[in-house]
Amino acid sequence: MASTKIIVNNNGSLKVEGDFEISDTQGNVYGLQGRTIVSLCRCGLSKNKPFCDASHKGNFEHEAKAFELPPRKS
Repeated sequence: MASTKIIVNNNGSLKVEGDFEISDTQGNVYGLQGRTIVSLCRCGLSKNKPFCDASHKGNFEHEAKAFELPPRKS
């Protein structure tokens, strides 16, 4: 089974690598044209949402540091 990896980039996008599909809220799948790597916007400035177009440069700051989430609520 292929895996999917999501990388949170400093001051930028979410990089998605591997075997995946991306759909809208109605379940319609975006045509990725065989790509196995895409970058998703997380700053809200891209004109190509949900994909990153690098509009964040100089307008978005976040240092990505991994951490543990609190325990799930039961």
